[in-house]
Amino acid sequence: MRDNNMMPKGNETDDGEVGLNTTSFEQVQQQQKKLVIGYALTSKKKMSFLQPKLEVLARKKGISFVSIDQDKPLSEQGPFDVVLHKLLGNEWHDVIEDYQQKHPEVTVLDPPCAIQRIYNRQSMLQGIADINLADCDGMICVPKQMVVLKNTTSSTNEVAEAGLNFPLVAKPLLVDGTAKSHQLFLAYDRLSLAELEPPLVLQEFVNHGGVLFKVFVVGDVIKVVRRFSLPNVSNCEKEKVAGVFQFPRVSSSAASVDKTDLDPRVAELPPKPLLEGLVRELRNRLGLRLFNIDMIREHGSRDVFYVIDINYFPGMFFNGILRGSIKIRIDK
Repeated sequence: MRDNNMMPKGNETDDGEVGLNTTSFEQVQQQQKKLVIGYALTSKKKMSFLQPKLEVLARKKGISFVSIDQDKPLSEQGPFDVVLHKLLGNEWHDVIEDYQQKHPEVTVLDPPCAIQRIYNRQSMLQGIADINLADCDGMICVPKQMVVLKNTTSSTNEVAEAGLNFPLVAKPLLVDGTAKSHQLFLAYDRLSLAELEPPLVLQEFVNHGGVLFKVFVVGDVIKVVRRFSLPNVSNCEKEKVAGVFQFPRVSSSAASVDKTDLDPRVAELPPKPLLEGLVRELRNRLGLRLFNIDMIREHGSRDVFYVIDINYFPGMFFNGILRGSIKIRIDK
């Protein structure tokens, strides 16, 4: 980060001592605390990010947000302590990477190459099942999944070969910031796969008591919020129900369950050591400092959790941070 440690100037006396002006010293203290964050976001993202609560909190902490003009060279703007961005496209990625090389003192959230990995649901969860968290009061798994690139009709045999059991969650392969890329479907049988539009990921549905845990990560801070999710699917329902059903928007703030009287075995938050270990590993492996993890607890278990999705700088990110249930500090 750029150096904000400016010493106040004063009047030098005859014996060499410096007399400080109290008012100017207080002003410099304010300058020392000031943090300038340049942001480059879509108009939709700006609306969800720069909420009044966040701006008030930022001002109290000496943080100012400055919009980056995409029509001007980035190096000619600022100076910034942090650059926060969420724009797609190779041209913007080249701009950010060039800026990082020329201004290593500025924190860029986050490197485009790291973000790109979790924009693809095939690579998003790779390696998570290999994370060893044996001493962290729980187990982390990922659902069985497969990728369908072209014909969903011919993929029915491949589903059986991959050992996936219905129902299956169908997700678009690429996360490109559009509403369509977040549309999720539940397919109950082989014939219903023909109704889905590839490319997509098919993920085995795991019963989890209808509660989703959204784990927000900002650097070394974690916050967790609970959200309503899909109810369990019984064996009887599997036999009787057919077709494809679109998910409701289960992860929005309107779906919060924090004030709902739920079975403690379902609503209990994941153990703190497990969250600490998982986040530390993901930060190192992904190279990200601003993301969220969607987790569920396997129904009937207390300590078996599944990571089902990872999002970079999600839409309700800072709303989740402000409303979060817990806060954990993690060594960098």
